[in-house]
Amino acid sequence: MDDKPNPGTLSESSEPLFSFGVIADIQYADLEDGYNFHGSRRRYYRHSLLHLRGAIEHWNEESSAPCCVLQLGDIIDGYNAQYKASEKSLELVMSTFQTLKAPVHHTWGNHEFYNFSRDYLTNSKLNTKFLEDHIVHHPETMPSEDYYAYHFVPFPKFRFILLDAYDLSVLGVDQSSPKYQQCLQMLREHNPNTELNSPQGLSEPQFVQFNGGFSQEQLNWLNEVLAFSDTNQEKVVIVTLHYCRDDEVWKGVGPVKAGFPLQKGRHEGPSSCWAIPGCQKRKRHRDISPCMHSGKAM
Repeated sequence: MDDKPNPGTLSESSEPLFSFGVIADIQYADLEDGYNFHGSRRRYYRHSLLHLRGAIEHWNEESSAPCCVLQLGDIIDGYNAQYKASEKSLELVMSTFQTLKAPVHHTWGNHEFYNFSRDYLTNSKLNTKFLEDHIVHHPETMPSEDYYAYHFVPFPKFRFILLDAYDLSVLGVDQSSPKYQQCLQMLREHNPNTELNSPQGLSEPQFVQFNGGFSQEQLNWLNEVLAFSDTNQEKVVIVTLHYCRDDEVWKGVGPVKAGFPLQKGRHEGPSSCWAIPGCQKRKRHRDISPCMHSGKAM
């Protein structure tokens, strides 16, 4: 029996190459405690800001500072819109993030679109595309302005790709626009319920109004970035709020929510992206790896 250690196996003595922070679902609002949409989980709207400050203090005090922090969406709660407090609440949370020493990469979730239009978000501090990596000699890896997605390299041979899970959505889009009509038609084809946020009786429960999907254009761009990373032997981390349930599409890819690889049967409720017809199916990508639970890359 060969007792030699496997060079690809991690041990407790392994030193991390770099670390990064992950935070999601802050959902701040200046409101008394309440409950989630299903009434099954208590929400501490004001207290969430204390957790954010605690996380930032922890990251700032780390002996080896994180290279970046991933903010995975739902930064303020949708209730802010009802009380006309969206901008005030966002400014308060963003001013808290200013105390963080590491750069922050923001993704957008359904609560962003409950509060703001896509145009507003594009011109807000939640748009961090200016932190993207520009591969000049491969222009096909530059994302379109039609969706909010980009990629960056926090450490050599590691590429992070942020995806726009609401590229196709009825949220945050002008109801008179062709895109809204296209998304509404797609949603109604899979969800006949009067209440489009209800998954009642659906064989594909992800087709609810608070979810969204990836356009073929964004998937084509993702394919180009993965092809580039494959050629250059990079490891890839996919970062998005919600994810696609099609195991064949995402085989070998590690989608990330709240810093953990999302495994079949581990998610709660219908929080996944709409399945998009014609989505390219990639074979297992040689150098794609999921986000580590600890937020460290070894």
